Amino acid sequence: MAEEQAQQVTIDGRSYNLADLSENARQQLLNVRAADQEIERLNRQLALAKTARATYARALKGELGEG
Repeated sequence: MAEEQAQQVTIDGRSYNLADLSENARQQLLNVRAADQEIERLNRQLALAKTARATYARALKGELGEG
């Protein structure tokens, strides 16, 4: 039977065994991951808002006879 490999996490190019991290370090890792997910969600929301704004601006130019 193959040996089970410890779960690893890489931070700033350095690998750590997840089991070797303190409870506080694991919590901070979860916080970093949650913040990264929120940043991704906000970036998607920003992309949608920028697309909507561009569409509204084109519609406005059309109304003003500039399109």
